[in-house]
Amino acid sequence: MTAPRAPFFPADRSIRADEAIEFQQLGTIDYQQAWDLQAQLARQRADGEIPDQVLFLEHPDVYTAGKRTQPSDMPTNGLPTIKVDRGGRITWHGRGQLVVYPIIKLAEPVDVVDYVRRLEEAIIDALTRFGTEKVGRIDGRSGVWVPHDVQAVDERASRRDRKIAALGIRVTRGVTMHGLSLNCNNSLEFYEHIVACGIDDADVTTLSLEHGRDVTTAEMIPLLQDSLQRALAGDLAVSDHGLDASQLGPSPQ
Repeated sequence: MTAPRAPFFPADRSIRADEAIEFQQLGTIDYQQAWDLQAQLARQRADGEIPDQVLFLEHPDVYTAGKRTQPSDMPTNGLPTIKVDRGGRITWHGRGQLVVYPIIKLAEPVDVVDYVRRLEEAIIDALTRFGTEKVGRIDGRSGVWVPHDVQAVDERASRRDRKIAALGIRVTRGVTMHGLSLNCNNSLEFYEHIVACGIDDADVTTLSLEHGRDVTTAEMIPLLQDSLQRALAGDLAVSDHGLDASQLGPSPQ
């Protein structure tokens, strides 16, 4: 299979400017505190003071509104909402959801689309190796999805197309911020009070629902760390993984 669009440089080349990379597991950390930490690390990385960093963490319950968020997307339950400088629209973060913030100096020429595709590829690879039956991309929609023609083990899961991982990034001075979130064993209650990512004709899911057992964030960190490292290095090729239009069809109500 081929990449969704040809990258600016060979797919087997690292997208990172340097080889050194450090991984940190921060546990549960307040969103604003983590955002401030990201900004600090991004400045240091841009100035060449530190190597690339990848942060694994969870947040207490919070909504974050990206630059394309519409008023109709906003929460109806009174939970705090933080306006952030990443792309995308509104989403939720909370316990049981694994959040990953790569602070990466991108190689020249900077290719933001290829970077996002590599993040998606890493998630798809990690979930496939974990044993998730089928995941991929839906044309025109960001993130990683489970299609409606796959029945989750837990019958409480949606029968529509459902997002299992979300992405939103920012690149400043060639350094990435923000990143991805993977639903592991979190509640889906908080999604009921927003139009998540501006999409109202599909749903969200968790690994726990898809596999019918409790899947923790700690269980997924080693797999995702390995997949991320290989995808960013060019050792894991970006492939199509598109969910065919014929498979999507009208979502059942």
